[in-house]
Amino acid sequence: MDLRTLRYFVTAAEELNITRAAERLNMSQPPLSNQIKALENELGTTLFIRGKRHLKLTEAGSLLYRRAVQLLELAEQTQQEIRSLDGLSGTIHVSVVDSRAPFLLARWIAGFRAEFPEVKFRLWNGGGDEVFERLDRGLADVAVVAAPYDRESFEGFPVSREPWVAMIPAQHPLAQTEGEFLPLRSLVGEPLITPSRGSRIAAIRKWFEEIGAEPNIICEMSNYLDAVALAEQAVGICIFPQTTYTPNRMLVKKVIVESERQVEYLLVWARRQRHSELVEEFINFVRDSLQEEKEHRQPYHMPAYEYFPPADTKYLE
Repeated sequence: MDLRTLRYFVTAAEELNITRAAERLNMSQPPLSNQIKALENELGTTLFIRGKRHLKLTEAGSLLYRRAVQLLELAEQTQQEIRSLDGLSGTIHVSVVDSRAPFLLARWIAGFRAEFPEVKFRLWNGGGDEVFERLDRGLADVAVVAAPYDRESFEGFPVSREPWVAMIPAQHPLAQTEGEFLPLRSLVGEPLITPSRGSRIAAIRKWFEEIGAEPNIICEMSNYLDAVALAEQAVGICIFPQTTYTPNRMLVKKVIVESERQVEYLLVWARRQRHSELVEEFINFVRDSLQEEKEHRQPYHMPAYEYFPPADTKYLE
């Protein structure tokens, strides 16, 4: 298997139509069909079930598609890292959890590209477990994640923190209560939507145990937009980090207190991964930016609808 054949296969697997795949690849249909057939002969298995108009991936084809996408990403990343040895150019691959992370990253990218305009970024957004898997596989150079994390496999440093909040449907009685805070006890018995990360669910259960209760978790999700959509439709009340909250007339956000919890975000990377000069420069840039913000030389102005918990607030972990 060479990379060109894998690109042909991936395109065919995405289009599930040889004619459209050939058009994407700017080639005629017969050579593409021959390449796919040769790949099947090489592997000794059928990759597609061929219909009159459409293709369907076999189980072996689905497996090869997942692996081929990863191999092509790694090949491209390797080429870019080699090119970057001639100077600060190339692409930095960053994975982020769905939370405050993209907003933090946007500030860093803007500042870094102001100094190094030839540098490009490729971002990937997903759940915490998926982000760590991409780091471990070498598909990401660095990532912005929420604590906790495996300190034996990954290294990093804190970059931000925020409180846990309840996103409540606007018509719900709890949304009508005064103030921007809501005691945890108010959520007992309510249908709850929580992050799907296993360690996070365990932490939420432990949080409720402190007040002698059990959370009524009816839905788990990993995406902030999913959380918003579910809460908008009054499926339940979502427990989620505050994130950079976008005001929404269908929802009311209240910081959960008594007892209050916060989440910590970190910039991390795989310990066994050797960084290019470009990635090292970016990591150092983030460290310097955080120090400048701390010393108020480059302050970050917090929007009025954001709230930072007291520094001694317990972490939900």
